[in-house]
Parts: sequence; C-alpha cells; structure tokens
Amino acid sequence: MTRELSQLELLRELAPVAEENVNRHLSIAKNWNPHDYVPWDEGRNFAALGGVDYDPEQSQLDEVAKAAMITNLLTEDNLPSYHRVIAENFSMDSAWGHWVGRWTAEENRHGIVMRDYLVVTRGVDPAALEADRMVHMTNGFNPETQAGEHMAEIQANGGQMGLLHSVAYVTFQELATRVSHRNTGKACNDPIADRMLQRIAADENLHMIFYRNICGSALDVAPDQTMEAVTDIVTNFQMPGAGMPNFRRHGVLMAKHGIYDLRQHLEEVVQPVLRKWKVFEREDFTAKGEAARDQLADFLEKLEKDTLRFEEMRDRALAREAKKREAQAS
Repeated sequence: MTRELSQLELLRELAPVAEENVNRHLSIAKNWNPHDYVPWDEGRNFAALGGVDYDPEQSQLDEVAKAAMITNLLTEDNLPSYHRVIAENFSMDSAWGHWVGRWTAEENRHGIVMRDYLVVTRGVDPAALEADRMVHMTNGFNPETQAGEHMAEIQANGGQMGLLHSVAYVTFQELATRVSHRNTGKACNDPIADRMLQRIAADENLHMIFYRNICGSALDVAPDQTMEAVTDIVTNFQMPGAGMPNFRRHGVLMAKHGIYDLRQHLEEVVQPVLRKWKVFEREDFTAKGEAARDQLADFLEKLEKDTLRFEEMRDRALAREAKKREAQAS
C-alpha cells in the first residue's frame, strides 16, 4: 500500500515545480494599470459632494450584464479569504510565499478596475454594491465546503483542507472565472468593458496554468491522494461567490444567457483540465486511486445528462420569453 505524504512532504516535493512555475509566470505575465481601463471622463460626483446619486436609468448595462458584473466583482472582493487559504496551505516560504504575494497583488487589480468602471459609468447601484460587499466579505469563503465527504473524513481525523484540495480547487476555479469574465465582457455591449474583462481573463488563465501545473505534478508525486482531491473538488464544485447576496438569482440569469452554464463548466473547464492531466489514461493508481477515478467518471456521465436537461429547459424558457415579446410588440 502506498504511504500517504504529509502536507510538509508534499510542499517539499513540489517546491522545485513551484519555483519553476513562479519564474515562468513572471517571465510572461503582463504588468498593467487599472486606471488605463476606466473611462474617467464619464464620471461625476454623487450627492455627498453636491452631485446626483445613482438612478437605474443611468446604467447602460442590461440585467444580465449587471448580474454578471456584480457576481464577478464580489467574487474578486473576497480576496482576503483566498489569500489566507493559500497562505495556510502553501506556506509563505521560498517560491510558495512569493507566489502567494504575487497572485494576491494581481488578483487585487481585478477588483480595483471592475469597481472603478462600474462606479464611473454608473453601471450598477454603488450603495447596493457596497452593502453586498460588506455581507460577502464578512461571511468570507470556506473552501472546505468544496471537498465533500472525503473532506469530512479528513476533518473527523483532525486534519484540514490541504495543498492538494487547494490546488485542485483553484485550477478549476481560475479557469471558470476566466470563462465568466470573458463572456461578461461580451454581454456588456461596451468595447471598454470588453477590453477590461479580456485583460482580467488573460490574468486568470495564467493563474490557472500555474495551479494546473502544480496539481499535475502532484499527480505524479502522490497519484492516489491527488486523484481523491480532484474527485472531491469536481464532484462538489461551487464558485467562490456562492455565499454572496442574490448569488442564486444572478447565477440563473448568467446560466440562462450563456455567461456561465453547465455546458461551459463541463466542456470549457472540467474536461480540458482532466485531459491535460491524462486522468483517464494514467496507470499509476492503486485501488484507492482507481476508486476515486471511477467515482469521477460516474459523476461526469451524470453531469452530461444534467447539462442536456438544463439546456432543454432553458431553450423552452427562452422560446416562451421570445413569444411573449412578440405578442407585446404586435
């Protein structure tokens, strides 16, 4: 039976991979300034400084774009929670610590530029946005809810969510966020917003590659342990914004209108990563890893069926709405 590696052993084994990928990231990441992506000439004072407060008529965004922008921004806002999680699981030593700091600084730019854009263009109600931010950040983010029954077993034995669950989760989450940002940019129907969110999506893709490479190497170092972590995360996956106000309503709107739906999650996020890791081609698992992989395969089969059902329901709903609009217009 293969011995499970401890958190410290995993960090030590993967340290050279972390260093290589930090250096790779620094060599290709583009430095950019949030202020360069905001149309400042559209800004004006609010009532506190003698201007006019927000009115919904001032926004050029439709309801779908508003929901997506709010969801994406509030997701970025929980950065203190994410920083804490990766700092605890990666440590602040050597390349691990350098990545924690660099990743946090890059992610912070996303929240800065999105909020500046929304406030300057009056895209959403800034007072409501701030109220939701306070609730969401006070609640924080607990990634241990992403890891399912196996995580409950780990916690029952006195353990915590560790490196493997963390890198598995953020691999999928960063890619999901990239897809969501990219599609939100298109939905805004504003070239400035589209350019801004393309820039953010490019960052998210590089972050995903870092985590994907770490998790891929972990599969080589500790195949069974990593396979269990990947299965736990994929079969219980939720976006980090799941606890924010109105998340379900906004999520339904986003799925209904192609910002982020089950098909995109399956075909643009989960499947490409699993293919990159050659999860279903590997031959280095013991019975434990095989069992986790079988569970993952069963889940993916169910997810495909759920996706088809969702698409059928969505198509019927959109058809009804279109018919209703036609009747109102005639």
